[in-house]
Amino acid sequence: MSHTTPSSRPGALPDVSAGHWTLDPAGTTVGFQHRTFWGLLNVKGVFAEVGGDGEVLAGGGAHGSVTIGAASLDTRNAKRDEHLRSADFFDVETHPSLVFTATEVTPSGDATVHVTGDLTVLGVTRALSFTAKASEISADAVTLTAELPVERGDFGMSWNQAGMLKPLTRVTIAARFTRRAD
Repeated sequence: MSHTTPSSRPGALPDVSAGHWTLDPAGTTVGFQHRTFWGLLNVKGVFAEVGGDGEVLAGGGAHGSVTIGAASLDTRNAKRDEHLRSADFFDVETHPSLVFTATEVTPSGDATVHVTGDLTVLGVTRALSFTAKASEISADAVTLTAELPVERGDFGMSWNQAGMLKPLTRVTIAARFTRRAD
């Protein structure tokens, strides 16, 4: 099998080889933080269950997907986690996964990539684009890190008793991908 060398691809990240890549769940973190109690409290949480894959193309671009188990959320408060898993928020009984499908990942210079794709939450899909920083770059592994705002109302999450929740949730992801030996 032949792999395109990174130096032969203009604008490509150094050392990242073309081929199929798999998300490393042990090396990946997906977190969120949200202002509540009228902006006085910052609630933080993580999703423990994450998977995905992608393909780096010979021309330097890429595409792929990340799937997050909605029920795996953890804010270190069991009662709050139960409420977040309910139909008021993630409705994990009906919608067990959150999915981001990256339709286009293009190097944008200085170890960054521009990511364009679709985020599906509660069965609602919205376009999303952001810049991610690449680190720990080698021929067989790369970590992409990004922080992005997500408007929960865009996905039908409208619960907001007494106006105590801010509309934006800040999502952070550090996704480690490893190249598969095809």
